[in-house]
Amino acid sequence: MKKGLSRRDFLKLGGLTLGGLAFSPFLPGLTDFDDSFVVRIATADMPVRKEPTDESRIELTWYRDELVHVYGQVTAEEPAHNPVWYKVWGGYLHRGRLQRVRTIYQTPLDSIPSGKRFLADISVPFTTPHRFSKAFGWQPMAPPLYYGSVHFIEAVEEGPAMADYKGPWYRIFDELDSNVSYHVPAIHMRILPQDYMEPISPEVPYEDKLIEVNLSTQALYAYERGKLVFQTNISSGVPGDPTGGTGIPTTTPAGKFSILDKVPAKHMGFSFFGSQTTGNLLADADNYVLPGVPWTSFFTVQGHAFHGTYWHENFGTPMSHGCINMRTDEANWLFRWARPIHNFDQTATRGLGTAVEIHY
Repeated sequence: MKKGLSRRDFLKLGGLTLGGLAFSPFLPGLTDFDDSFVVRIATADMPVRKEPTDESRIELTWYRDELVHVYGQVTAEEPAHNPVWYKVWGGYLHRGRLQRVRTIYQTPLDSIPSGKRFLADISVPFTTPHRFSKAFGWQPMAPPLYYGSVHFIEAVEEGPAMADYKGPWYRIFDELDSNVSYHVPAIHMRILPQDYMEPISPEVPYEDKLIEVNLSTQALYAYERGKLVFQTNISSGVPGDPTGGTGIPTTTPAGKFSILDKVPAKHMGFSFFGSQTTGNLLADADNYVLPGVPWTSFFTVQGHAFHGTYWHENFGTPMSHGCINMRTDEANWLFRWARPIHNFDQTATRGLGTAVEIHY
């Protein structure tokens, strides 16, 4: 049996998400300088404040997907749930809507066996997927695929001719648009080892595991036989119903549920090509298209789920359209720990799932 992990245990694994190398995801020659870490602006715009407080003067503004070098970190008095600010050129950025990123180029696979799909994550700050059509040839797609997002790759192929990249490309299988393929430079994707889906404590009976979420404190707890084995803070849905009663509220529902489906790489919101996800739930109030949402465990038929989050670091306060946002490594732990047990070769799993209790 594998032991449950505390938040402190996860911080010891910070090498998965901390630090940074180069700014450019397309220029391998820039990876040799000494760098503390780099953050990606993960919202429309972020003000740089003169001091680490929202009341301080705005010195300048950074915009979505710009990469910012961080020189230091301070803990301020506010906001109480997330009082960390990053020292950057010109002042301070609050970390809530930032993503720590790295640039780690990968050695591409020579081939992928026919009929197989490998799970991989993006190992650069962002990369632009491309689609080929006879009418228009190769075309870039939006949005980019972001660091830490997880995708299924199913083939190694040639891609568009580019001045700054001439290597192989991976063809991505998208479960939301399974009839349409798109491609990403192979050096931008890390093949995940099989132990990323190895079950945790599978010998514990179904009825002896429980996931509890307290919406008031924005906290999640996992129990085995009544004993706490894991806890962390989360971001649930922003309270309210912006649809005016015509759609699904953004408030995370309270009640008793169970895990229904598990999908290691889920395309949420709308697809690149206009298709809509089941349940019409978005993972984040500030993003409309979120491909590659990692380690998704659905607990309602409307589409509410636990999942990893690569677009903010603002846990401890509501942030989503109803889902429960988690740090990606923690969502992976929950995905592996909760039932049904997921098979490495599957793109999704359905079955008798772990009980979930959500309350205020």
